[in-house]
Amino acid sequence: MDRIGTREEAAATTFAWRPAPLAAVVIDDSFWSPRRRVNREQTIPFQYAQCQDTGRIDALRLTWRPGDQPVPHPFWDSDVAKWIEAASYSLATHPDPALDAQVDAVIALLASAQQPDGYLNTYFTLVRPEDRWTDLRDAHELYCAGHLIEAGVAHFQATGKRSLLAVVQRYADYIATVFGRAPGQKRGYCGHEEIELALVKLYRATGEDRYLRLAQYFVDERGTQPYYFDQEAETRGTPGYFEGHRSHGHLRAAREYNQAHLPVREQTEVVGHAVRAMYLTTAMADLAGETGDPTLRDACRRLWDHLCARRLYLTGGIGSAAQNEGFSGDYDLPNESAYAETCAAIGLVFWAHRMVQLEADGRYADVLEQALYNGVLSGVSLDGTRFFYENPLASPGGVSRKPWFGVACCPPNLARLLASLGQYIYSANQSAVAVHLYVQGSARFTVHDQEVTVRQETEYPWDGTVRLIVSPRRPVEFALYLRWPGWCREVAVRINGEIVDPAGQIERGYLRLARVWSDGDTVELRMAMPVERVYAHPLVRADVGAVALQRGPLVYCLEEIDNLAPLERVALPPEAPLTAQIEPDLLGGTVIIRGEGRVLDEQGWGDTLYRHEPSMTRPATLTAVPYHTWNNRGAGRMCAWIREAGSDREG
Repeated sequence: MDRIGTREEAAATTFAWRPAPLAAVVIDDSFWSPRRRVNREQTIPFQYAQCQDTGRIDALRLTWRPGDQPVPHPFWDSDVAKWIEAASYSLATHPDPALDAQVDAVIALLASAQQPDGYLNTYFTLVRPEDRWTDLRDAHELYCAGHLIEAGVAHFQATGKRSLLAVVQRYADYIATVFGRAPGQKRGYCGHEEIELALVKLYRATGEDRYLRLAQYFVDERGTQPYYFDQEAETRGTPGYFEGHRSHGHLRAAREYNQAHLPVREQTEVVGHAVRAMYLTTAMADLAGETGDPTLRDACRRLWDHLCARRLYLTGGIGSAAQNEGFSGDYDLPNESAYAETCAAIGLVFWAHRMVQLEADGRYADVLEQALYNGVLSGVSLDGTRFFYENPLASPGGVSRKPWFGVACCPPNLARLLASLGQYIYSANQSAVAVHLYVQGSARFTVHDQEVTVRQETEYPWDGTVRLIVSPRRPVEFALYLRWPGWCREVAVRINGEIVDPAGQIERGYLRLARVWSDGDTVELRMAMPVERVYAHPLVRADVGAVALQRGPLVYCLEEIDNLAPLERVALPPEAPLTAQIEPDLLGGTVIIRGEGRVLDEQGWGDTLYRHEPSMTRPATLTAVPYHTWNNRGAGRMCAWIREAGSDREG
């Protein structure tokens, strides 16, 4: 869908690539298509029912009165907005008249709830009408506005309808009168970032520069002095919404919680609430690309490097601490108590996606894939109706997905990401097409003003072979960039059956294949996909003496149901062979890993609690399944990191 109106492309724009539009991408993949079908047929209807049953949709009728139950919650509008966004993406690829009508009905309720001045928030309209914009730190007004804006853009792009887009434009225009640096405006910003990235989307959809300027204001104002949240608390004179609910310790930690401890260009570490951090850095990358601001680009690089070197779980999960739903310290990556919120992994996908467009560097797509296949997918059950808020890397048992949450940000966030997956696979510019993810299907591009179709055929992530068929209308010269995944050590490449030496074609993590392409030209990648042992930095205390298993992009784990031995007593010898085998009837079809481990034996201990001789060990076959599939067969013990027998080896 074209933008409304026109705008002159800024000369300073520095995006190397732009994502392929969702409508230009078709996915018919044995791994992703079933999951997206479940998302479409089960998750999206299930979440609508949850929003209906919990009062989120009825709140839009503005009939609630004091004393009624349930009392609307400050976050409710965002859940409805993300449901609309997910449903809209689904409509873009799978038209459905019933769903279309359902979305229209909810949009009509939103439009009817909008106030005469453009304001739209059910909680502050119904429950605290006198307190509008008085608790930006805690009450999520601008956060909810951001999700409404994202929904409006997605709905317009999917359907061509302007019904919700008009509502959110009116709301954004009103917000621009409230916030800014002009006399009489509030010099504030939201405690939970989201509106910043949403306004960039609105700018792209409408071509209206005022939305980009407002996004810039919110990003630039964060962390400046005087500290806005202190000022608003003094003016308000009453506790914030979360006052007493969450303790952040000393003053700096409290300010780090919402990344307001320093102006964004001075920040060097990812800190605080993990989801907020990801939404902020996503907006920073968007603005760096749209405005050509090198200071924002440099800040994004610094923060990215810090995250990946010191605070990133192997699964792509982020945020180790429940206390602040976010980051603790460097190398502090506990497994059983890992918070690793699903929304945070989704936010990392968003940021990685923006960075790969900005810098055309495969290291960002590597992390995108890592988070997507592991830390994101683990958040939803295979039947699409149960969800993890937290994603630990070990469990003593008793941890299970839930059908819904009082704060239900994760379920609709998952739904919208899965429904929009096509946007993350490809990018292009006038002289190049890039493939970031290996997913069977096809996409259309315009290169040198010619239409080009690229089709992938693959069983990825179970198999490392990918066949790509390039079909331009007429022969055309361009560069095809194929990501060489960071997990892969060896790639064999053929073009039309002829061997190509990849060594001379590597550019920033991609194989760059430049030539005149003709209809039917074929590229074959064969990426070696053995089972690999993975070790953590020695400063990660939780993983000292432990090993994890990975095959391709998938991290594996041991589940109690597959392993007769107690998991805490299992060890995997470093020399033990590991084999992968297909199990078509397990967990919807999967590849498992088997190896011979050793188990500490109880024999001879009796009633003795301590003794001077070590335990005997016995052999046991270990079976590992992809981490994202765990807890689909009932609650039980699980571990992604396995004690390694004889791990203290000399170099």
